[in-house]
Amino acid sequence: MKEYHHLTPALVEELKGIVGEKYVYTDKDKLIPYEKDEGVEREYFHLPEAVVLPETAEQTAAVMKLANRERIPVVPRGAGTGLEFGAVTNDFGGIILSTERMNRILEFDADKMYMVVEPGVITAELQALAKSKGLLYAGDPCSGDSCFIGGNAATNAGGNRAVKYGTTRDQIYAIEVVTPTGEIAQFGGRLKKVTAGYPLEKIIIGSEGTLGIITKLTLKLVPLPKYTVDILAVFPTVESALSLVTALPKAGIEPTCLECMDNAVIRVVEQYLDEKQPYSDKGNYMVIQLDGKSEDDVDDMCVAVDEICRAQGALEIFVADADKVWNARKAFTEASAAECPVAAMEDFVVPPDMLEKLLIELERIGQAQGVKFRGVSHAGDGNLHLDVLRRGFTADEEAAKIEAFEDAACAAVYALGGKISGEHGIGQKRKALFAKYEDPAALALMKAVKKAFDPNLILNPGKVFDMEE
Repeated sequence: MKEYHHLTPALVEELKGIVGEKYVYTDKDKLIPYEKDEGVEREYFHLPEAVVLPETAEQTAAVMKLANRERIPVVPRGAGTGLEFGAVTNDFGGIILSTERMNRILEFDADKMYMVVEPGVITAELQALAKSKGLLYAGDPCSGDSCFIGGNAATNAGGNRAVKYGTTRDQIYAIEVVTPTGEIAQFGGRLKKVTAGYPLEKIIIGSEGTLGIITKLTLKLVPLPKYTVDILAVFPTVESALSLVTALPKAGIEPTCLECMDNAVIRVVEQYLDEKQPYSDKGNYMVIQLDGKSEDDVDDMCVAVDEICRAQGALEIFVADADKVWNARKAFTEASAAECPVAAMEDFVVPPDMLEKLLIELERIGQAQGVKFRGVSHAGDGNLHLDVLRRGFTADEEAAKIEAFEDAACAAVYALGGKISGEHGIGQKRKALFAKYEDPAALALMKAVKKAFDPNLILNPGKVFDMEE
């Protein structure tokens, strides 16, 4: 195991000299908010030795140089909205480096359609600024009201619009990064194309803070759609709803969002919101968002979608109240937890046309093992969010039951050409399953990249995979 050192009072004073005395936390009361993220497994809660809040890339680099010199782990952290404990310290100890003070929008150019921001900007705030100028920042994670753009980049967050616009990686032109050894580097550029060495910005984005600390991002903006309509299609079965995943693209319809909610989810959301949902007695939803350049364009798409849905067996199709339908969709996690304690949250992704097969296989596994779950999906990109419930087994059985279910579920996911995570990341919670199911050659190359970026292995150690000396 890698040998790491711990903070001493002298090193704490040195950190205060870098970022300012009030921006180094060592008191337990101030450390407690940083011991966890939004995940539910208490075994991963861990108090850091200190929390450091730099304001600039230069301060961040100085912290990393100190950490390298002393062999002290550093864990980058944004808003703490992750679910895989990727921004939490572990048994290695060390420092949480929080980006919350780096929260400025540095540049906004509406004509050239880009903005430059620091990592601590809340995603919804930059979305609102873009919208006020007639533009769209297309990244749209469901936690957008609270998550930081830097965290979105670190995990390559997806969200509702990924089916049309792609993930966070597709919204970023360039990034400024503090490397694990304390250099400040610029990766990428505001370019339409480039073939000049390795695309290091693409590797950093999605690396979960294991290869570098993002301190600045240049974001791509697109014109705000002139006309948008949200359609709610109600189907008798999940299988008939998921038929749209292939039927719409085949007909030339490119939805902005394509979200599936089964009847169990609809019922629990209805109870949580205390608001009647359409066809909650028997319906399964597909929420379809369409963007167009004109009213006629949107009307034509609506007619085509109506015909396709009815051909696939829809019970009803209607233009939805956008606020109501998206409030219901985004309430899933809170509603699920309020109705029944959640034991684990999964983030599987498969080819979209394999989503129906995955759900059938997961249902078979759950019934065989006595494990109950419910889920929603970004159906258009094959991403399934699953809440495994603390129901049907005792507390003593829980760990073994969840482990067995997750193992069998991952085997099914990979057999269908999928991956263990679509957008939440691996963190420390998923690394054992990732090591078991990921291609060994690919895993070995990832470890080689990690060692090349971080020779002392101090940046977010024990996340994504374990490193050997």
